[in-house]
Amino acid sequence: MAERSTAAVDVADNSDETSLTAQADQSTADGVAKNRERDTDSDEVQESTRTDGPGKTSPPELHSGHKLARRYRLEECVTRLDGFSSWRAVDEKLRRAVGVHILPADHSRARSVLAAARSSALLGDPRFVQVLDAVEENDLVYVVHEWLPDATELTTLLAAGPLEPYDAYQMVSQVSSAMAAAHREGLAHLRLNPNAVLRASTGQWRIRGLAVNAALRGVASDTPQRTDTEAIGALLYAALTQRWPYESDAYGLSGLPKDIGLIAPDQVRAGVHRGLSELSMRALANDGATASRHESPCTTPEELVKAIGEMPRIRPPEPAFTAPPEYQRTAYQQGAYGRQAQRPGAAQPVPTPPPPLQSRTGKALKWAVSALLIAALGLGSWQLADALMDQGGKSEDPGQTQNNDDGDKNKNRPAPKPIAIKGAEEYVAEGDAQHPADVTKTYDGNPSTAWRTSSYLDGPQMVIKPGVGIVYDLGSDKEVSAATLSLRYGSDHTTVELYATDTLGSSTPLSAMKKLGTATTSSTSAKVTVNKPVKSRYLLVWLTALPYSGDDPANFSNPGYKQAITEVKFTG
Repeated sequence: MAERSTAAVDVADNSDETSLTAQADQSTADGVAKNRERDTDSDEVQESTRTDGPGKTSPPELHSGHKLARRYRLEECVTRLDGFSSWRAVDEKLRRAVGVHILPADHSRARSVLAAARSSALLGDPRFVQVLDAVEENDLVYVVHEWLPDATELTTLLAAGPLEPYDAYQMVSQVSSAMAAAHREGLAHLRLNPNAVLRASTGQWRIRGLAVNAALRGVASDTPQRTDTEAIGALLYAALTQRWPYESDAYGLSGLPKDIGLIAPDQVRAGVHRGLSELSMRALANDGATASRHESPCTTPEELVKAIGEMPRIRPPEPAFTAPPEYQRTAYQQGAYGRQAQRPGAAQPVPTPPPPLQSRTGKALKWAVSALLIAALGLGSWQLADALMDQGGKSEDPGQTQNNDDGDKNKNRPAPKPIAIKGAEEYVAEGDAQHPADVTKTYDGNPSTAWRTSSYLDGPQMVIKPGVGIVYDLGSDKEVSAATLSLRYGSDHTTVELYATDTLGSSTPLSAMKKLGTATTSSTSAKVTVNKPVKSRYLLVWLTALPYSGDDPANFSNPGYKQAITEVKFTG
């Protein structure tokens, strides 16, 4: 399995089952203090699932300090039940914390756990806690996974109160899109609950235990997509109301009052966002409950993602304004610099004003100054009148002409006009495409969305490909004078080239296009200026050099030479 350098976590739920080790029951589930698992199995009552009986094999006798594969040193037992145990461990080779699930090779679920772990590892989606290794060795089966010391369970977040509408919107959006991607690859979670959803310090939401937690607990479902969709609806319901949407209490949350059925979140708590309340009901439409306002229920994560996309975007709250502290003048600005400090209570001497010019000498001085001022004003007036008369005579001379040395320089050139973009497609010269579904994000007017490249090992000049880029359709032939790009990563360095082409797509080779200009930048903006404006309907924005940037979990981007285009604007 491919190793990942990110610290991480994924521990099986120890819900409502008696732990065989008291210390393990006090341990944390994800490396965060006070984040012990509080899962209960009451949620399985509402799920359409069947649970296999626990393996009859006793758990392997392991202890802290034991090493697996001469590499993974066990540190602390987190869970021990159903014949398997979960540990916090240290990868001594890469010097990082990891999590390990261990069970005997002859355990009834050992084969299914290995298969689930290997399938989950092949997905490689950073929105899920990654499986790093899955091995059968020395009569043991163990699964190594990421450990996230800086992540916080949704259970812990809800203990302090319901989430803000923006946080709840981000949670359900990211979890739904991640589960939709997993189901497209044939993977289900089946134990998606507040203990399985984590928020990292970057604000990104991540899911742990994909396929593996269900395999460890022997959980299966005839309708896996419906099971995961209803679980997402329950997560949103809990995030909005701080209540579990069933009669039984679970995950540290109180259930709904008995005999009233499933009611909408905005009927449970005042001030709940109406759109998110309806969305949770559409996902929870089950067992006689119907979606609010007669909306069709969402039965798959894909339908839930579509419903979220149709909602108005929920913006983050405005930051609270804090008044700056009152400006304190320095002693120098107050005029006290260099003066001897006055003793408390001592009276300060009042300076004596200068005497008025009442003597004979003072009066003479005043008259002299007044006479000089009058003389100066008279002389200035005479010179001004003389200059005006000379200028008037010259202007009346028919033989004189006025020359404009600036010529056409004073003529105002028309201001550049923005050109609307009608469509776009990713241009692929060699190899695989980057992210063709995101090209519209480069001209949607939202600087927080972007089309990004893959992360490459070599750079800044691209080696494995001649370049990557997008072809834009202006609708008709337009005279183009410049292209302005807003970029996500600023470093040394990005090179952008602009070409005029005759088709939308990758059918025209780069050698047959007309190059209009190039620009190199180390900041987050670049402008390619066309020396002589050219008319064209299709324009290719082509990146040939990319800066290096580190891990960007919020945009699911690994470290490497990469770039992301947030906005592209053309002017003519």
